[in-house]
Amino acid sequence: MKQIFYFILLASMFMGCSKEPLLMFKELPNTYLNESDYGKLPNFEHEKYDEVLKSFVSNCQATKAQEIYGSLCLDANKTTNAKEFIQNNFTPYRIYGEDSLLTAYYEPELHGSLTKSKKYQYPIYKTPKDLIAVDLKSIYPTLKNYRLRGRIEGSKLVPYYTRLELAQKEIDSEVICYCDSKIELFFLEVQGSGRVALENGDTLYVGYDNQNGHNYKSIGKYLINMNEISKENISLQSIKEWFALNPTRVDEVLNHNPSLVFFKERENPASGSLGLELTPLRSVAVDNNYIPLGSMLYLSSSSENEVYEKVVFAQDTGGAIKGSVRADMFLGFGKNAGKIAGELKSELALWIFMPKTIKEKKIE
Repeated sequence: MKQIFYFILLASMFMGCSKEPLLMFKELPNTYLNESDYGKLPNFEHEKYDEVLKSFVSNCQATKAQEIYGSLCLDANKTTNAKEFIQNNFTPYRIYGEDSLLTAYYEPELHGSLTKSKKYQYPIYKTPKDLIAVDLKSIYPTLKNYRLRGRIEGSKLVPYYTRLELAQKEIDSEVICYCDSKIELFFLEVQGSGRVALENGDTLYVGYDNQNGHNYKSIGKYLINMNEISKENISLQSIKEWFALNPTRVDEVLNHNPSLVFFKERENPASGSLGLELTPLRSVAVDNNYIPLGSMLYLSSSSENEVYEKVVFAQDTGGAIKGSVRADMFLGFGKNAGKIAGELKSELALWIFMPKTIKEKKIE
């Protein structure tokens, strides 16, 4: 089995940055690490180890996690001491980067119908039939984490339609259902998955399936730059309040983000990019250009109302999640989860647990 976690020492130009050598993934050369120990993980001694082990076993259902941890996935099912299993088999490495940020997301609930009406008029689309997604790794292996999206126009592949353009034309796509708020639909896209309470009493679970290929642009930053909301007061709640006070400008602000997400129906509640059901306070979205999906991590962050110091698992991605010391923590379902997720923005320290069987490679 291919091992994706071999290390090489960072080139000498970076050696002055730390007393200890910085390390990086061979296959992810932008991810810089320092070997650490469990005593440096804030509050690790108070972690709920049995709960962590249960999450590790669940995480190992994903092929990408199995590629990372190999036989440890099998060993986890046999262990009788969760704490010893973690400390005896893994070494924590501190992840370094220019910026650090912890945010959170949740599973929103929309209200909708299977038929379009005056009340339910905003469609939740499946992936359009004319959307072309090209996996670049078969041509350019170094671009294995990127996809090219577009549409055929004549004999050329051109960029797919923006959010604004799609609002002005018929989309060649099936509609899952219709909801009663374009604002809530927008935030469903941001969260990546959610549930729709239908007027007939049923519930639909929907999740990310594809995207139109345009980069995500933050409407929060747009409102800050337009001096509509101060940087200190920006949150999901303050944005919704601003929309309520400025209904004629909703389209202007939403269309600032050209990215549009397409969905698929799911049988279960929120699941991430690994296809696993997300666990509140244990699942995080990361930038998989820096952190491989399936990785076991430790995060430390504090906000005005809460301290987060815990083991988490990289099980999801997101268009706004960029950088190595960056995590978006899943908080679950409900209004309280939505309130906390809308307000959480705090500095982050992040470690990754590496199997001790993996050897470091030095530059000669």
